[in-house]
Order: sequence, then C-alpha cells, then structure tokens
Amino acid sequence: MKTIAILYCDPRGVYSTMPDLDLWDESRDARRYAGPHPVVAHPPCARWSALRHLAVQDTADCGPIAVEQVRHWGGVLEHPAHSKLWTHCGLPFPGELPDVFGGRTFEVHQVEWGHVARKKTWLYVVGCSAPAAPPFPGRAPTHWCGGGRNQNPNRRGPPIPPGIKAASSQLKNRTPPAFAELLVAMARSAK
Repeated sequence: MKTIAILYCDPRGVYSTMPDLDLWDESRDARRYAGPHPVVAHPPCARWSALRHLAVQDTADCGPIAVEQVRHWGGVLEHPAHSKLWTHCGLPFPGELPDVFGGRTFEVHQVEWGHVARKKTWLYVVGCSAPAAPPFPGRAPTHWCGGGRNQNPNRRGPPIPPGIKAASSQLKNRTPPAFAELLVAMARSAK
C-alpha cells in the first residue's frame, strides 16, 4: 500500500489509527516535509479565515508551503470554504478549470462524511482523483460552526437554526473518520 504523508495533523487524531501514514504534526514541523510521498495537508486556517485578525499564532506561512507541497508531491489540501489562501496562492475556485499544475478545487460538506456540522470545505487536488460520493448524502447537521446572532446580537451572519447546537472548537476541528479515509484514498490515487 502506498504511504501517504499527513501534514499539519493532530498526533492524537483520526489519522493516528490508520495504517501506512507518515504523520507530520507540530513537533515534526510539516513545513519541512520534502517528500517523497503524496500528501494530505491540513494547514492551520486561522490566518486565512474571515476572523484572521483574532488568530493567536502566526502560522500564515504554513498555507502557501502546503500548497507547494501538494503541487510538488501530489495529493489534497483541505481548508474551510472561502479561505483567503485561494486568492493568495492563485488556486482555482470550485467549478473553475484546473490551474497550470493540474490542480482543481472541489467544495464538499463534511457533514456528509459524518461531521456533526455542515462544515463547508474546499479541497485543492493535484494529480489525483476527484472526491468520491459521500457515504451520508443529504445528512442534516446537529451542530453549527461559528457564532450565531442568537449567541451574540452584535455578530454578523445568520442565527443558529432552532434545534441546532453550537459546536465547540474541539468538535469543529475534528476530522470524521470517513472524511479522513476519503482524503487518504484520493492521495493514494496520485500519479
């Protein structure tokens, strides 16, 4: 089985239970990954989000480095939908033609792979297959990522719908096992 490098991962997360993976967490500094395996990259997103002014750690360089790693070794980069990383690195938006590296972007909703929240996600994919059909298509979320106006009236954005709970930061960051399996399978298809 082809080894896959998982970059910017939680050493206690779902990937730690999967075989044939080379995990690059904070202690190994994934920015130094120099191959030779295809990658699944989860670079920190705080500096690239709409709330980047609240980011505590300066990890902005991880995103562009992860883009270069995916372009060089093949694989998948995962980030929240509408991440500013796309504009900064000139990545194609969902539905656009591939870039000069053959990279394409797909929008998925992680709830369809078992996440508790909808969690719109963009996948930048180079040299590998498109995402497979989700195992739980049309699944409804039980939680909401981000704040809602009903928690803070000064916040912008829609209120949390009735019957939906606010997701904790731990829940928001969790990668569902089926989604991790999808990303690894995509990276294993890299040429």
